Amino acid sequence: MSGFKKFLFRGNLVELAVAVVVGAAFSGLVTSFVKSFIGPLIALIGGEPDFDRLSFTLGGTVFPYGLFVTALISFLIVATVIYFMVVLPMSKLLERLVKAEEATEKPCPHCLSDIPIKASRCRFCTSELTIGAH
Repeated sequence: MSGFKKFLFRGNLVELAVAVVVGAAFSGLVTSFVKSFIGPLIALIGGEPDFDRLSFTLGGTVFPYGLFVTALISFLIVATVIYFMVVLPMSKLLERLVKAEEATEKPCPHCLSDIPIKASRCRFCTSELTIGAH
């Protein structure tokens, strides 16, 4: 039972639970935004203010494709926001961190083992190296 408690109260699990709750709330917010603003704006062009009511009937079966259109627009907005507010900034930050990290090793040109950059002889194959050659 103590292992289960440790699992439940581990930092990653709590952070994940918070992320799911915030994500669900954000999803509801975006869906509301699509229905309140994006739908009416598109209705100015297309003439249909509520996509949820769009449907077609085939063989007596109703296919409410408007629900899918609303969900698709919501998904695209969420994906765009996530990309520009999370993915892109994190990529730039990681890129800066990698650039800041100076390489400490280089491959030996003879045996391809990783050796210190300043090494003059490979510790694996004992070949002499020219200093500064990468």
